Amino acid sequence: MVFYISVAIIGLFVLWGLISPNSLASTATLALAFTTDKFGWMFLIITFLVLVFMITLAFSKYGRLRLGHEDDRPEFSNITWFGMLFSAGMGIGLVFWGVAEPLDHYIYPLSGIPKLTPEAANAAITFSFFHWGLHAWAIYSLVGLTIAYFRFRKDKKLLISQTLSPIIGGDLNSPQSKFIDILAIIATAFGVATSLGLGAMQINGGLNNLFGININILNQIIIIIISTILFLISSTTGLEKGIKILSNINVGIAILLLIFVFILGPTANILEVFTNNLGNYLQNIISMSLRLTPFEESNWIANWTLFYWAWWIAWSPFVGVFIARVSKGRTIREFIIGVLLVPSLFSCIWFAVFGGTALSLEINTNLALLEALKADMSSTLFVMLESLPFGYIISIIATILILTFFVSSADSATFVLGMFSAKGSMEPTNKVKLVWGILQALVAVALLLSGGLQGLQTMSIVTALPFSIILVLMMLSFIMELRKEKIYKIPKHPKKH
Repeated sequence: MVFYISVAIIGLFVLWGLISPNSLASTATLALAFTTDKFGWMFLIITFLVLVFMITLAFSKYGRLRLGHEDDRPEFSNITWFGMLFSAGMGIGLVFWGVAEPLDHYIYPLSGIPKLTPEAANAAITFSFFHWGLHAWAIYSLVGLTIAYFRFRKDKKLLISQTLSPIIGGDLNSPQSKFIDILAIIATAFGVATSLGLGAMQINGGLNNLFGININILNQIIIIIISTILFLISSTTGLEKGIKILSNINVGIAILLLIFVFILGPTANILEVFTNNLGNYLQNIISMSLRLTPFEESNWIANWTLFYWAWWIAWSPFVGVFIARVSKGRTIREFIIGVLLVPSLFSCIWFAVFGGTALSLEINTNLALLEALKADMSSTLFVMLESLPFGYIISIIATILILTFFVSSADSATFVLGMFSAKGSMEPTNKVKLVWGILQALVAVALLLSGGLQGLQTMSIVTALPFSIILVLMMLSFIMELRKEKIYKIPKHPKKH
């Protein structure tokens, strides 16, 4: 029933977007304004609480509990595990926004910061660290850890509803369980569609810079169709083959691209940008976490921070289940430190390298990056890369990276949606994965037709609102279950006399 209801709801949405994109766009805009105006504060508070909860849990007495039986050990090496986390967690978005976000903050900064100044440049990198750092991965780690704990330690099904069993009961067929699982599927479908749309836009931008292919909706739809065929082929090969291989390829290409830009760009300046703004980020993390503008008319927080928090929340069922699936055998402390710190640090390094290079070129050379940003946000990465030595080759590498991230994200999401809609089956059938793969692509197409980038952002925020409440219930449920655990103190070795 969960499968059919979810497919029906998402299918009706796709039809709406394809038949009447203007109607969908206007309705979505109204829903977005309502969500950000009335519930923006809730996104900020819940996300901050999740971060505090995860840090506290990592260093609590429960940190040494294992996700599984006591003799279980990790299935994947650390390198492969980190690669899977990163590919599933934010691959396409990081490549899309790595140059565009700092440049946008530089020219359109938060109110009170003079635009096009050194102060705006530093704030641009600091806020990029903030948006892609600890808060995002705290949300992912909460959902992933809770699912892994209930699945591998308590032998529950790999479903969002099962993580709330201490509160709502463990009956898979109860109305509340089905409602929560359907909600998780819808949030996942729209969260992933946002990334697929961004990926199609940027692949189009890369092909435009490399081969002169026009940037338009038709070409982006063609890119989505071709990429969908690729990830459906990958999804039928199974987790250990398709997703594992793609994840390792992604990490390899991403690190190669990062090293190229670091060496060929303003290396010393990049190191200064990273050091200075990491300090700014850590020093101001609490005030940034709870920042709103109640006494002034400004959409900056809604357009950026609230969008990101909602996007991470919408992505969290998918990323959480996927992370849980590949994390059996790790301890709670190992899981939280690995999921929270390593990808967050990599994201900060990425923005220091790509954002720092872009800002340095914009400030110190005649490269017209801001004009490129205003003309088409998806092209700014390639305009910057082409200004570096071997720029054409690096642009080809970047385009390949976006494509592999696109395929691996969609591949992973198809796998997870299959699990959600098949009562938590660890091996959903190819038929189910095929349905979800096609639907994901169609949602991305519908959102692109109804408003491009704005349409993609809008639906992420709106669908994340109800799921943010589930995050709170997850924390309560997890605490209730952890308190039943018997934690034995490790005896100290007697002192030798």
